[in-house]
Amino acid sequence: MQLFSQSTKVVLAFFVVYVVWGTTFFGVHLSLKSFPPFLLSALRLLIADGALTIFCLIRKESFPSRDEIVKHALCGLLLFIGGIVAVVWAQQFISSSIASTIITTPFWFVILDRSQWKFYFSNKWIPAGLLIGLSGVILLMAFKTGRSGAGSELMQMMAIVVMAAGSLMWAATSLYLKYKTTSAISVYVSTSVQLLSAGAVTLLISYLAGELELFSIANVRLDAALSLLYLSLVSSLLGFLCFMWLIKVQPPAIVSTYSYVNPLVATILGWAFANEHISSLQLIALALILAGVFFVNVPKYLRR
Repeated sequence: MQLFSQSTKVVLAFFVVYVVWGTTFFGVHLSLKSFPPFLLSALRLLIADGALTIFCLIRKESFPSRDEIVKHALCGLLLFIGGIVAVVWAQQFISSSIASTIITTPFWFVILDRSQWKFYFSNKWIPAGLLIGLSGVILLMAFKTGRSGAGSELMQMMAIVVMAAGSLMWAATSLYLKYKTTSAISVYVSTSVQLLSAGAVTLLISYLAGELELFSIANVRLDAALSLLYLSLVSSLLGFLCFMWLIKVQPPAIVSTYSYVNPLVATILGWAFANEHISSLQLIALALILAGVFFVNVPKYLRR
């Protein structure tokens, strides 16, 4: 007997990518107080991989072939360097709430996912929802008050470009994993290979950048350490497994609406814990974001 129905699993998985990933930006903000960006990313990926590897050993998952290892290792580099390392690096120069508004995955998914174009563009609700959600994100960023980041104007612009490129890498690799990979190995094993490859390469980058020489574990704050564990086990591991499952059972552009809800969560956390002010215009922006997500999901509600 299944513990949850399919519809309940979908709701729970969307909750994780909507809410948990929305808290990620604030978690990175806390962790960067003690960890340099590449080392933070490497530890985050490797801790998540260690936990998942133990889980695979307990389940006695079969070992993948060499070809599968190489394929998923390369996918892991593109996926996690684009989706995690780029975000962490960028948050040195821009605030967590601003960073959360720059994720452009919904539009990359619509542009790249040609097999779903007929579904996306034959239904007025989905394009309307994407545009409404985008308008809310733009309004939220345009009227953001308070600290926008610690970097210079040039570095903040570079951070935005890096995050946009990272979103493209994330979307393109996610679609490849959805359509071009088989079920020869379980999602747990493939994810473990992806996390390990990205974590190892990022650790090498951290070493070459001289981060390990300057880092001292004695100076790590408790809140930064706890944030690292949260980012590793909840955000990276649980969140990514939910995301990968969702894009297998739902249209990718609909799944990617998490990047509209994430700014809402990040802004609320900034207001609650970082003394960031929320104006009436920002409340309107948040309402537009929620309306956009609702519109994107209207076809699913109508089918039911």
